[in-house]
Amino acid sequence: MIKNYILDTNVLIHFPGCIYTFEDNNIIIPIICLEELDNLKKKEGILGYQAREAIRELNRVREYGNIHNGVKLPNGGTLRVELNHMNPVDIPDGVDLNKNDNKILTVAINIKNESKEISTILVTKDLCVAIKAESMNLDVQDYQSDKIDVDKIYKGYKEVSLSSAQMDKIYQGGLKLTKRIGIEAYPNEFLCIKSSDKGSHETLAKFDGNKIVPLEYANDKAWGLAPRNREQKMAFELLMDEKIHLVTLSGGAGTGKSILSVATALQKVIENNVYDKIIFVKPVVSAGDAIGYLPGTEDEKLKPFMDSFGDAIESLMTEKNKKQSIEKNDKLGKNARKRGECNEKPVFSVENFLHQYKEAGIIEMKTFAFMRGRTLSNSMVIIDEAQEMTPHLAKLMLTRAGINAKFVMIEDPSDNQIDNTLVDSKSNGLVYVVEKMKPYEITGHIALEEVERSPLAKIAEECL
Repeated sequence: MIKNYILDTNVLIHFPGCIYTFEDNNIIIPIICLEELDNLKKKEGILGYQAREAIRELNRVREYGNIHNGVKLPNGGTLRVELNHMNPVDIPDGVDLNKNDNKILTVAINIKNESKEISTILVTKDLCVAIKAESMNLDVQDYQSDKIDVDKIYKGYKEVSLSSAQMDKIYQGGLKLTKRIGIEAYPNEFLCIKSSDKGSHETLAKFDGNKIVPLEYANDKAWGLAPRNREQKMAFELLMDEKIHLVTLSGGAGTGKSILSVATALQKVIENNVYDKIIFVKPVVSAGDAIGYLPGTEDEKLKPFMDSFGDAIESLMTEKNKKQSIEKNDKLGKNARKRGECNEKPVFSVENFLHQYKEAGIIEMKTFAFMRGRTLSNSMVIIDEAQEMTPHLAKLMLTRAGINAKFVMIEDPSDNQIDNTLVDSKSNGLVYVVEKMKPYEITGHIALEEVERSPLAKIAEECL
């Protein structure tokens, strides 16, 4: 049965292509939404970009017909801009009719009263608008088309049971997945295997799209860093494998997403010359002033947002220098250490390190605003805070990929780590990418769970 869907401005901003996802129903956009988009298009950062994209998408619709009369969309639905239905006769006293949200509610109520034979639904991502709409007896819902069930989201690995003979075959050229084995897996999905006939026999392996095979990088290190737990080993395998062009990593604070990614990037670019450069990218979503109001050059403006990468580099270099210092002290002998003689702490500055490699064109630090129109080839691109991205932005970022590029997207999926009002834990760019890209042989995902940063960080992640 045909329904009327009235779209709030935030839905258009969240996903500019949403107008094509309502099947053969009527899509109604109150004129006040266009006014809001017109005001928001001047904003910097994600919000302004999404508003401009929404306007462009609505402009494309005009190719299909006259938007005043209602445009027939390719999927069978119709779209129109609602200019009337602003009479507040059925709006309760106390509602401020000067607010745009309440004007949209007024339009929805009047269309509902006029079209009693058709179900009218207000679609909004604003919780306050949703509460007010329901209190006024309006049908209301969040935009659902890109919602992912967090409880069922792909983790990138599963627990399975095999016989010892089958487990041995993994190390003898690989084990084919047949119907008799009864295991289904996506390409680059990891299998935590326990023996069905020998209780102590277990192993970790990967499905390469054809066979179950052993881990290739189980004994390797990147920039001196070795994975500490099972999930980190799986993530490390994906990061080190040059045949995998997209790696997505999710996990709470301290699970090792950033440091593993940065260590692998330094190893692949500076040590092994597999890629020409490292590009660190962050969607700039701040609680205070926008990036344009910060003083200084581009690098100085970006520094507050990019410190997480600097922290990872500092940790890696400190550990590396510590090991070199220990090796040097061992050569001096035990007697020198007993007399209290010691070497000075190695001098290292993240700023100098980054400056040196930026000057050489080996490291770049960018926000999303600087990515549009670029083709990133022969690069390892690390996109941090991917939970702040909308699905539309995630798509736009990944379409920057050129020849011999590897993209790494990392995020903390919990709602309390998302500052972008356009997304939540079920609809952000990374969870959308994880679910859509999991069937492909050049992609891989791992959900990290174990906190390794420190005992305090572990307790805080679990208890607070």
